[in-house]
Amino acid sequence: MTTQSNTDRVYIFDTTLRDGEQSPGATMTLEEKLQVAEILDTMGVDIIEAGFPIASNGDFEAVATIAKRAKNAVICGLARAISADIDRAGEAVRFAKRGRIHTFVSTSPIHLAHQMKKTEDEVLEIVTRTVTQARNLIDDVEWSGMDATRTPVEFLARCTEAAIKAGATTINIPDTVGYSTPEDYYALIKTLIEMVPNSDQAIFSTHCHNDLGMAVANSLAGVRAGARQVECTINGIGERAGNAALEEVVMALKTRVDALPFHTAIESTSLSRASKVVSAAANFPVQYNKAIVGKNAFAHESGIHQDGMLKNALTYEIMTPESVGIKSTSLVMGKHSGRHAFKQKLADLGYELADNQFQEAFQRFKDLADRKKNVYDDDIIALVDDEMGSGADRIRLVDMSVMSKTGGIHRCELKVSVDGAPVEVSFDGTGSVDAIFSAIKEAVGAHPHLVLYAVDGVTGGTDAQANAHVRLELNGRIASGNATEPDTLVASARAYLNAYNRLLVERGAPAQGALAG
Repeated sequence: MTTQSNTDRVYIFDTTLRDGEQSPGATMTLEEKLQVAEILDTMGVDIIEAGFPIASNGDFEAVATIAKRAKNAVICGLARAISADIDRAGEAVRFAKRGRIHTFVSTSPIHLAHQMKKTEDEVLEIVTRTVTQARNLIDDVEWSGMDATRTPVEFLARCTEAAIKAGATTINIPDTVGYSTPEDYYALIKTLIEMVPNSDQAIFSTHCHNDLGMAVANSLAGVRAGARQVECTINGIGERAGNAALEEVVMALKTRVDALPFHTAIESTSLSRASKVVSAAANFPVQYNKAIVGKNAFAHESGIHQDGMLKNALTYEIMTPESVGIKSTSLVMGKHSGRHAFKQKLADLGYELADNQFQEAFQRFKDLADRKKNVYDDDIIALVDDEMGSGADRIRLVDMSVMSKTGGIHRCELKVSVDGAPVEVSFDGTGSVDAIFSAIKEAVGAHPHLVLYAVDGVTGGTDAQANAHVRLELNGRIASGNATEPDTLVASARAYLNAYNRLLVERGAPAQGALAG
């Protein structure tokens, strides 16, 4: 048995609620952030970067509330190298049992010339001054050199030494634009640790973006070089192509101990549930072939693969579905299933619903079972996530009728409830979906731009539920929505309304006419 030591311990720094939420359309409500933070805290995440407190009052409130509620994790607030940012971050995390301020400044020549418009000496002074300010507010301070992988190593080493001397306890070396390769990143981390005279006084951290698809590989290379903190997100969400995926980092370390003799404190059986919670909150569907948590990650269709799996699962699986919280069976529920069986199935899938939520979910399940021959786990997951996400909707679909004729008219007759008041409209479109979306805009009184519309089947077959995805933009604000129904047109309407409701929540305005202009 391999003996684990503190020098082998890798700390997991999750930035789903900060960097992940910066993905266009991934904005979460306060309640959604609290739900995500709770599962991160309970699954063993060491540091939760809960937000960017200076960005808005909402971000400040989220960080402060998470700081008050967290039981285990360090709660971190991000701050630019600006005095007001640092003060605001300190104010937000002071409620935590253990808090951290994470401050950053650009270090690469391209950033200094075009964004910062500062000299290297000026940046060094900023590093010392801002880290000192943060350390005067709190004992746990992290410093990052933005675009570190495109920074001359000699200057990066000077900045690192200055940050540690000023009181930084964690040094983060971000591959901000996802430019590095594993070999490059390994060499950079190793060189910095050897070059900086006071490097033993801080933990070195990785923060790798996935623009070239190497975020996880780069992060693990950094760990091999001596970094002992990895910054990552659930499902790898984040700006542009995203970040290193937490679940991939954790399971790589757990599965390949022979090559990567390190360990984390993450309870891996919570990974699947965390993925689903974040996907639902951010309205970002997980790709089917996503490693670890994707729908097909433990699916086998090939006859050769199935034969091997039946003889010995190790022939084609290097980890068990149970190790990441995924159940191997899927076809177990039908129209004859009762409340007890449904409740047990929800528990197996990681759901715990209040009585009223359970009753509504059970009724929707029975309705679905009457219309669908086979009800799979994915059907139930989509149904419950959809139900849980619609409780606070201000615009609700009451009734809808769609008439389509080849080469003729496409008409939607729609009835919605707007803040409890019924509204009925009829609208013609160039197609069924166009008529539906136009009718909704007419009913609510606003005209956002449709950025994305997509539909896929939750499971296979002609009776599969349709999972509709809609992304709307208005005045620079983006919101995503999804919905799952056996009827594609109903799913499309409900997804559109879901995105609409998210825009209303973000703006905090009255519903009807709120988005006009």
